[in-house]
Amino acid sequence: QVQLVESGGGLVQPGGSLRLSCVASGSFFSSFAMAWYRQAPGKQRELVARIFTNSNTNYAESAKGRFTISRDNAKNTLYLQMNSLKPEDTAVYYCNRMSTWGQGTQVTVSS
Repeated sequence: QVQLVESGGGLVQPGGSLRLSCVASGSFFSSFAMAWYRQAPGKQRELVARIFTNSNTNYAESAKGRFTISRDNAKNTLYLQMNSLKPEDTAVYYCNRMSTWGQGTQVTVSS
């Protein structure tokens, strides 16, 4: 059973940047698409970005041009670089692989 552990969240001012990381336990990390989702208070969980095994990516409209998803298969690690953060990016961010979810990391964008 794979485990996903996120880190890197925190409090940042509008316009700032954060880099989230997700370390996956077990083998075959490179064989699976990985994704970042987020859930804001009172809202449904939504896809932020996905990266496929060939490193192709797709993004939610809200993330395009500001966020970059990447992976390091040698380190079993997924990343989300978030730039130009806005208050509406405030949410718990989750790492996902198929039906497995991490515990989430809180991102708060506020002055």
